[in-house]
Amino acid sequence: MTPPDKAATRRRPRTSGKLRAVALMLPPALILFSLFVIAPLLNAGYYSLFHWNGYGTPQDFVGLRNYERAFDHSIFWVSVRNTVVLLLVSIFIQMPIALALALAIYRKTPTNAVFRLIFFLPFILAEIAAGLIWSFVFDGNTGLVAEITQALGIPPVFILSNRDWAFYAICLVVVWKYFGFHMMIYIAALQAVPSELIEAARIEGAKRWAVIRHVLIPHIRPAIVVSGFFAVIGSLQLFDLVIPLTNGGPSNQTHTIVSYLYTFGLTRLNIGYGSAVGVILFVAAVIVAVLYQWQLNRERAK
Repeated sequence: MTPPDKAATRRRPRTSGKLRAVALMLPPALILFSLFVIAPLLNAGYYSLFHWNGYGTPQDFVGLRNYERAFDHSIFWVSVRNTVVLLLVSIFIQMPIALALALAIYRKTPTNAVFRLIFFLPFILAEIAAGLIWSFVFDGNTGLVAEITQALGIPPVFILSNRDWAFYAICLVVVWKYFGFHMMIYIAALQAVPSELIEAARIEGAKRWAVIRHVLIPHIRPAIVVSGFFAVIGSLQLFDLVIPLTNGGPSNQTHTIVSYLYTFGLTRLNIGYGSAVGVILFVAAVIVAVLYQWQLNRERAK
């Protein structure tokens, strides 16, 4: 009789162990994913085909009229524009600031540790609390802006009530709130760069900017891609800062897509319309996820 292959015998228990682990862990994950992701998405797609206030069973079938109404609504496009502006601000202002600070304080020293804590504190603060704090800062009667205008002897300025400036104030708060999160991502990546590479570049005569450009940034490129993904998703989801700051005003000029959904869908008991906007937002998020995965695959192929 031929003796069994020892290598095959050793492989069988490992394979069966992996299959057993998958069989035990996959069903609970699938159940939770189905309950909290798939089912709500299907319900939203279904409700978006009705004019429904959220009570009883949807009966007034309107087809794609909710989607047509959204695309014909000028305030919806204002919210889309604001979301895109937030996305651009996050990528071209927030991320570069975070990267510059990370490059300045990524080395492990007590002083840098203190600065990292200070810069990271705004991210720890709850969004609602941060929004309320900044609403007092921007208050033209009693806030910091009021103190500045009084010191300069000029009339009070109400930034959050100004159609031209209110949304830019929100952008400022967003940059302040989240740059520390991106900074910590970059710091973690920078600390993983081998110090031998940096020393070798300096021995070759490379200046600080050359080291940053040709050694540090290429090594943390995957972290930058991940940071960009979080920035885009965060821009699409922004809601908690808008409500305490402006609640979408003045004249509905500071809505993001999510605050628009909340205001014109949930608060007005137009659940069908809100579901349609939610489906549109979901499609946008899927497109972003696909583009991110494509970019990630390109980075891995290099």
